[in-house]
Amino acid sequence: MSARPFERVVDEHGPMVLRVCRAVVGPADAEDAWSETFLSALKAYPELPADANVEAWLVTIAHRKAIDVLRARARRPVPVDALPEEPSRTGRPEDWDGDLWHALTQLPEKQRTAVAYHYLAGFPYREVAAITGGTADAARRAAADGIKALRLKDLSAAEPEGARP
Repeated sequence: MSARPFERVVDEHGPMVLRVCRAVVGPADAEDAWSETFLSALKAYPELPADANVEAWLVTIAHRKAIDVLRARARRPVPVDALPEEPSRTGRPEDWDGDLWHALTQLPEKQRTAVAYHYLAGFPYREVAAITGGTADAARRAAADGIKALRLKDLSAAEPEGARP
């Protein structure tokens, strides 16, 4: 059995990977992380075993690319004269919710990534733990704490401070 064309993999998993990237790095850098994820995946795809979990493989790559983006962001100068531009309302997917991003930025990193990988990407806790490091119980606790914190926030009253945390 031959592997599916890579274009089908992108079509099938691209929106989920973009949601994860947006949740982890924010709207300003999400498309860059998404592109880097699929460029790396394209290079490695021919060697991927036929029985591999493609979705988990892509999220693992996206997680590593998101870390790269966050490290690069930390080295960039922060402009203070002007407000950042708002994220495009015509980008992929059309239903981007800036208030949700703002609420996610208020969570500690472990909670934010656990919420993103479990609730946005749909991975079981053992796979979240494999991606982020730690145990399934720790991933479950971080996701539960993150959801609890999000439920306590009034998203309609959130005042976004800009596109970046």
